[in-house]
Amino acid sequence: MIKIIYGGKGTGKTKQLIDVANENAKDAKGLSVFITDNKRCMYDVARNIRFIDVADWNVAGEDALCGFVKGVAACNSDHEYIYIDGVARISGKDIKDLAGTFYMLDKISNENDITVILTCSCDKEELPDFVKKYI
Repeated sequence: MIKIIYGGKGTGKTKQLIDVANENAKDAKGLSVFITDNKRCMYDVARNIRFIDVADWNVAGEDALCGFVKGVAACNSDHEYIYIDGVARISGKDIKDLAGTFYMLDKISNENDITVILTCSCDKEELPDFVKKYI
């Protein structure tokens, strides 16, 4: 399952994502991973959630992000949640150009029973149809 947190820049999407991650971590039976491209919120994420700054791994671009997420999912079969803060920012593309990424995330999610929750920096009206179905 994929879930989307959307809104314009500065509307608190990252804070919402952190709150959801920390709340889910209280009852999670599997592993949780929080993926972002900076360390600003590193200490806000619960300790039992693996925090990954993709900048530390030189992940840049849509293909690199897709490969990285696949690697995270493949490294352990106990993942329950993957949180991605700023999927478009990390990919270096507009949200409207990320159909392939969403297809891959949906496939990983369904095949491995992982809930993927991510942020999209745009208003609801601007979300492409392939994203709106996850609201």
